[in-house]
Formats: sequence, structure tokens, C-alpha cells
Amino acid sequence: MPKRYLMLVGDPNDINIWSNIPYYFLQAARKDDFLMAGLPLKPAQLKFWRLLWNLWQLLFTGQRGGFQYSNYFARLLIAQVSLPPEPIEIISHFPLLPPEPIPVQWQLNYYIDATTKQVFESYGIDQKVGKNFQAEVLARETRNFQKAKRIICMCHWAADSVINDYGIDPSKVFVIPGGANLDEALLTQLPPGPPPPFQPLKLGFIGKDWQRKGLPLLIQVAEELHQRGYPVQVPVIGPPSADLPPHPLLQPIGFLNKNTDLEKFVKTVRSFHFGCLFSQAEAFGISNRECLRLGVPVLSLRVGGIPDTVPEGLGHLFEANVHPRAIAATIQSYLDNPEQYASLRSKVVSRSEEFTWSMAIKKFTELW
Repeated sequence: MPKRYLMLVGDPNDINIWSNIPYYFLQAARKDDFLMAGLPLKPAQLKFWRLLWNLWQLLFTGQRGGFQYSNYFARLLIAQVSLPPEPIEIISHFPLLPPEPIPVQWQLNYYIDATTKQVFESYGIDQKVGKNFQAEVLARETRNFQKAKRIICMCHWAADSVINDYGIDPSKVFVIPGGANLDEALLTQLPPGPPPPFQPLKLGFIGKDWQRKGLPLLIQVAEELHQRGYPVQVPVIGPPSADLPPHPLLQPIGFLNKNTDLEKFVKTVRSFHFGCLFSQAEAFGISNRECLRLGVPVLSLRVGGIPDTVPEGLGHLFEANVHPRAIAATIQSYLDNPEQYASLRSKVVSRSEEFTWSMAIKKFTELW
């Protein structure tokens, strides 16, 4: 069998890259002998070349930015590692890696949460880079998808884009949601306890990009419940307290490093009554998987790839234009019926094993 490597813009051996996803994917895959290694690519070492790129873009196109989407960037990045001359398999998290020309002895596969077209449009990047450059990037991505043996997506939102926006044969497009970014060995030492009492209700938030991920809407929901007479608190994991808006219902936790603070992370999340992800743009939403793995039901908006993170019956999905009062009313139904909440939480706990990376790797192995 050819050696199989994981590739992305970054080092998958570093836990703090891309929301911990590559690290935990690689660890689970190596444990099951599905991946041999992750390529330690270091984009931070290309700052000088980024400056040259931006200057060149400014001089010749009148625009700047987009270096990380260029083939020039991809070639510089891949040159940081030496790969064997014999046939190998690549699983790339980034649709524009590896760079062109792709060696004929490489079997190419992708595992992505979104296509570049979706990233450009959903995250506003299309307003920052030139139209001609965007067209060149998407054409190169299309060629990469055409050369790939498999394109595995974390959600149907991305899979639909691969098929409909890029014209890729549906027979080689698959959906395998990601797992929770948690140390399973530690979790065996930390069994879940009973549901926490509603004193106060805790509507938990995880994510550094708090504005995009919907913390302002969550605050409105908390205010509505507070006005109805329910004690409520919004614990926030991720941003430093100085970056958050001052608000009496917020409980800033700060950044929790999963290398050193994983036990605190687990205990904090299990203290949530609901994990809340009200993103206006979201390719997947790994925090939902972490909450479900820890036995915590989730509340989210039906946006992007989020629906694939929440199986039916383990939380609630709301439309993007939902009013805070509607979300508050759903939560209030559980506050007024604690037995109903206990039943929901018990159901989540009973299915928590579904949200591990080892379960995802099992699906990869079956696919291969």
C-alpha cells in the first residue's frame, strides 16, 4: 500500500491549527493505521514572500491580498518538506494543495469543510481579492477536484458545491462529518454526571470569532430569558475577556489550551445546559460536535454546514432570520419542564460515541 499523508496550510502535528481539527483527525487516523504522517508545513515562514506578492498585486492589478490562494504560495509551502519519489497518497484539507503540476505518482484525495467558492462568498473574501484572480483560483481548484480520486466533505453543504458549482462527478463525492476535538483517553477518566440544575441556566458559547459565531444573538436570547425572570449566564470559551462586550450576563472563561487545560474545558462544557452556535456563516461548526460528545444538547442556526453537526433530536436548529424571542421560548419550554430537559440530555449522552474522530476514521476506512 502507498504511504498516506495529511496535508493542509499548517502543521497537523500542532494542536492549535485550524480549531484543532487536523491534529485530532491525524491522531485518530494514525492510531488506526489509516494515515502515516502529517506534513509539517509552516506558512508563517512565508511572510516575506507574502509582502512581495501583495506588492506585485498592487502594482499590476491595483489590488492586494489572496497570497494564500495562489499557486505560488502552494509551491513555496510544499517545498518545505521532502516526499518520497515512489507513489504516495495525499489527503488534503485545502482544495488548492498540492500545487500544480501535481506529480503523476500521487493519488489525490480531499477532506474539506467548504469549497473555496463558498469561503469567498460566505466569509466576504470575494470583496478583498480581484475578480480575475478569483476566477483563476476557482479554475485551479476545479482541476484539482477533477484529478482527485475522492472528495470527502464534512457536510452536504460543501458536497453540493463540489457537484453543482464545480461540475464534479457525484460518484466520487462523499460526506463524513468530523469528530469532537477531544482526548478520548482523558474522557474515560471523566465520566459524565447528572444534568446540572438550572441555577442558573447556562447557555454556553465556544469560539474566538465571537461576532461571526453569533454571540450578540445569544446575548439577546439571554436578556429575553432574564427579563422573563429566569437566572441565566453565558459562559464564553475562546476570546479574552478584554475582547468581549461588557455585559452582566457574560461569564468570560478565556482561551483554554487543549494541551494543558483539557480537563477544565470538559468540565466547563458539561456545565452548559445548551451549547449555542448562532453563526451567520459557518462551514461546519466543530464546537457542536464537542458539545454533543460531552453530552450537551445544542442550539444553532440552519446555516452552511451546521445541519450536519446536529443529528435530529439532539438539539434545535433555527432559521437564520429567527427572532431571539423564538429561541428563548424553546429554551423556556425546558426550564418549565425539567424532566423534558433531563430526557433530552440523556438521549445526547446515549449517542455521544457517534461524535468521535475514531467513528469518522471508521467511515474513512470503509470508504477506502
